[in-house]
Amino acid sequence: MKRRFLAGLALLALAACGDLPQPFRGNPGGMAGRLVAPPPYRVAVPIPDAAMLSGTESEAFARAIAQALLRREVPAVAEDPLPLDWRLSVDMRLEGNRVVPRYALFDPDGTPQGVAEGSAIPARDWSRPNAALLADVANDAARRAADLLLRAEAARKSSAPSALTAAGPPRVYLLPVRGAPGDGNESLTARMREALGDYGILAQDVADGAGFAADGRVNVVATARGMQRVEILWIVSRRDGQDLGRVLQMNEIPAGLLDRFWGDIAFAAAAEAAGGVQRVIENAGGMPARDASGQRAQQPNAAPGGLALPPRAAALPRPGAAP
Repeated sequence: MKRRFLAGLALLALAACGDLPQPFRGNPGGMAGRLVAPPPYRVAVPIPDAAMLSGTESEAFARAIAQALLRREVPAVAEDPLPLDWRLSVDMRLEGNRVVPRYALFDPDGTPQGVAEGSAIPARDWSRPNAALLADVANDAARRAADLLLRAEAARKSSAPSALTAAGPPRVYLLPVRGAPGDGNESLTARMREALGDYGILAQDVADGAGFAADGRVNVVATARGMQRVEILWIVSRRDGQDLGRVLQMNEIPAGLLDRFWGDIAFAAAAEAAGGVQRVIENAGGMPARDASGQRAQQPNAAPGGLALPPRAAALPRPGAAP
């Protein structure tokens, strides 16, 4: 399929947002400084749906746990995990007239890293918890979660100490592309992995050891006169949970053109998007230093069959940086 994919790139350098303070970016603090990666720079505490609480109480409980972890200098946030976040799962079991908390820690790949039980709570009290009780249970949860993190670090150090000091190209956890028709998900993921390699970036399909993540999402919208608008969004994030930037590609094509095979369109789109991802990572300080000549080897391969690629858009500066 020899079609030019005129992909417009927009690099949107967006600061991560949330309702909790984030004082650990670039300065992880005492305990987190000892938790070399991996374990994580950030722990996500999703709103628990098995905590035997109402929706509002569950949200307050998740926030209380995240705040208790922050007080222990463990970067944490009460929200669903990003691709490189660790996750603390919370559930409660009724045993007689007591409620027993259970805390499970998972790494970014979803691998269990340990389980701990919390102190039992009178069931009558937990049925109508006040703010003081939620705070007490959250503090107990944070203490046990921090212990799980330290145990996970010790296990990883003993099993793969070289992984903690290995130098090399930036590593990106490349999530499988979602939402594309035809073979687009598989084609875009495979071509993106190759294109990132052309820029000196190692793409991997697991989160372990990655400093960045790239999440590709495709949306196809019907437009007038038998056309479709294809939108490809690549979200680049860092291990500490910061949303570093977004690479957006849009183009109108005849309806149904991509219902089966993407072919060279996937090649062109990935080659173009990889340049945007590289610039986002470079703006975040994640690319290796240039050599003595000031050059860095990052020339993409030529597209097959003379496929013309669009000119690259310049990366926008990071928030607060001078243009």
